[in-house]
Amino acid sequence: MSQSESILTKRLRKFRRLKRGYYSFLIVTIAYAISFALPLIANNKALVVRYNGQFFFPVAGYHAAAEFGEQAIGEADYRELKTRFEQEARGNWVLMPPIPFGPNEALLDDSGSPPNPPSWRHLMGTDDRGRDVLVRLAYGFNISMTFAIVVTLFGEGLGIAIGAMLGYFGGKLDILGQRGIEIWSSLPFLYTIIIISSVVVPVYLPGHAQLAQPSFWLLVVILSAFNWMGITYYVRGEFYREKVKDYVGAAMVAGVSDTRIIFSHILPNALTPVVSFAPFVVVANIGSLVALDFLGFGLPAPTPSWGELIGQGMENLTKWWLVFYPNGVLFLTLLLVVFIGEAVREAFDPREYSRLR
Repeated sequence: MSQSESILTKRLRKFRRLKRGYYSFLIVTIAYAISFALPLIANNKALVVRYNGQFFFPVAGYHAAAEFGEQAIGEADYRELKTRFEQEARGNWVLMPPIPFGPNEALLDDSGSPPNPPSWRHLMGTDDRGRDVLVRLAYGFNISMTFAIVVTLFGEGLGIAIGAMLGYFGGKLDILGQRGIEIWSSLPFLYTIIIISSVVVPVYLPGHAQLAQPSFWLLVVILSAFNWMGITYYVRGEFYREKVKDYVGAAMVAGVSDTRIIFSHILPNALTPVVSFAPFVVVANIGSLVALDFLGFGLPAPTPSWGELIGQGMENLTKWWLVFYPNGVLFLTLLLVVFIGEAVREAFDPREYSRLR
């Protein structure tokens, strides 16, 4: 082992040795990366259409039905178009994604009224609006993970900045900051979302007003505003511990600015609790989004949502696929992220022997 090997390299090597967390990290990372290619995997728009010697790429843009010789108004139905081309046998063809259904497409042409049970056509059945559950769960995974990661970055970034200022400068700033955090943390989270939704994004219907659901980015801002306080205490404590060490005193004597001392000298040595808690914050943010969607204060319809599907399961307890699959996917995702968090916490534990061993 090289003596010049950094502490970060040693921690990463230890993380790779923790197989449960490492393999969970690989599974979640690969699944999340694949989820960005979902329009090419699960979509009701064709990937490629060859019509009269020309090639069209509907997955990348809008094409009216009239462009393909259909009398219908609006965009072409590519599944019907594929059937028509196969019957005509004129050299025209349609290449559909492996799962030819969109996340917001109501498949009311299936036999029976929705929700329909699992079948070879819909492996996880359809919801109460006839939408494919597998497709909505897949798109919901991308939205949930993206939302949780963005909120974690914003919230943790704000918490790190505030905690660093409180811990480094101390004194009256620290006292006033702590009292402000205590007051802000006492605000009711759900009521705040309802109030902001009613003030910022009202929707007025004929005769009365109805609350609108916040957009993705507005919901990110709201959760980030409540998500920064927990990590602030840890960063503040780390700064109190680090700022009395010799290397900080040497930097002050050398005339280094406070900003550079905070972000270049102390902060890299105070990030251990931030990194250790980050996976668990992601778990909490996924749970918050699911809970808000379940209660009807989350992302606006028809956004693919795990919470909305779980709500359907609660209303249709006899439809087992609406209960089992959404809850199962949520449980599996949170379990894998918790495994990652445990491995990260053990790998970044400054003690040689962790209690988790």
